[in-house]
Amino acid sequence: MTQTAAEKFRADPRVAAARKQLLDVLCEHQSGLDGVRPPLGALRSEYDDLLERFGELRGGKLFYPYLGSGMGRGPLVELADGSVKMDFIGGIGVHYFGHGHPKLVEACLDAALEDTVMQGNLQQNEACVRLLDTLLSMAWGGGARLAHGFLTTSGAMANENALKLVFHKRAPANRILAFKGCFCGRTLALSRITDKPQFRPGLPRTLSVDYVPFFDPKRPRQSTLKSVETLERHLRRHPGKHAAMILEPILGEGGYYTADPDFFTALLGVLRKAGVLVILDEIQTFARTTTPFAFQELGLDEFVDVVTVGKLTQVCATLFTDAVKPPPGLVSQTFTGSTSAIAAAQTILDTMNSGDFFGSAGRISRLGSRFTSRLQAMAQRHPKWVRGPYGTGAMVAFTPFDGQPQTAKALAVALFEAGLISFIAGSKPARVRFLLPIGAIDEADVDAACALLEEVMGRFAEGGG
Repeated sequence: MTQTAAEKFRADPRVAAARKQLLDVLCEHQSGLDGVRPPLGALRSEYDDLLERFGELRGGKLFYPYLGSGMGRGPLVELADGSVKMDFIGGIGVHYFGHGHPKLVEACLDAALEDTVMQGNLQQNEACVRLLDTLLSMAWGGGARLAHGFLTTSGAMANENALKLVFHKRAPANRILAFKGCFCGRTLALSRITDKPQFRPGLPRTLSVDYVPFFDPKRPRQSTLKSVETLERHLRRHPGKHAAMILEPILGEGGYYTADPDFFTALLGVLRKAGVLVILDEIQTFARTTTPFAFQELGLDEFVDVVTVGKLTQVCATLFTDAVKPPPGLVSQTFTGSTSAIAAAQTILDTMNSGDFFGSAGRISRLGSRFTSRLQAMAQRHPKWVRGPYGTGAMVAFTPFDGQPQTAKALAVALFEAGLISFIAGSKPARVRFLLPIGAIDEADVDAACALLEEVMGRFAEGGG
């Protein structure tokens, strides 16, 4: 006997025929989603009732009145009220391949036929081996020493596991360094690192965190010196007490701020000399720059001890070097992830690695540059409407009008109502941000989104937003 029962099942022509028929029928129904459209009048009352009920059940209203119907095509998504929106935020970066991508649907159909819905601590299928192999091999391009990985269900858990690794390695060190304006997650520990006090009212102090100012592109040399001096002051004040510094290569929630490579190498050189470990939080930045990891584009491979990935990977991960490999039991959990999420993750990574996503002329750079250039042109035509754009690659943001938080939120709501889904970031100033669904869009989609954006901003500027 040379084949497992599972291999025979997957090779059965009846399975292939059924899969093809389902995908053909899906494609037929997706074809009706050909652009942004308003709600269907007959569904609006029922939809409003559904939103109100969901708000009651979850103990608070949704940010947007968004309840999907379960149907989408590329960047277009249908809501349960029959409206169709252009999704340029993707669940805050999760839906990198948009909605209803045939490769992901096919992968999830096959996963639904496997023996378990979830995989985890005691029972994982062979797909987990390949997924970790792929993630780690993508991290080795510039010489990073990452040798191991632990799969998990969310970006927050990936960062929690990273903290466990560094605290264990550096015990009894009990402090963490982070950037001002950073976002790490919303667990008890991570909400303490996240530099937003409004995210932790009433929560107990779980960690001691020291903040370092981020890079200022208007004052590159001065801001680098200030950050290095602040870091060195923290290290002198608490000698031997810092386990690690957790860094976002691009401040996401903070407002899509970027920094020169020299800024990071200056800080990481100080950390290396002090024996403080380095965690690169790539939950949002993974696969959104010209290289798989943003730390590779910045040339920081030699400094990385731990890196976390998530969002577009569906199944999140903590990757780490031999030096911080944990003892048995330190890092564990019941769920690694769902079988379908694991299959989707592998399909996403394979598609990116075999396609033209990375590099200076890849899809990420090409489509990101097109979006950015359209925003730059808008800023030239309407300098009071747009400041920026900011970010890089598939991460793009701009400051609207006066940059006040209420202005950015009101504009984001107006965009949603008009059919373009964005989100907000930062506070002083506040920005409207986009996470481009690179695997689901082309140049025409970028142009359509920017045209809709300018139309809404025009109405907003006239007071009709």
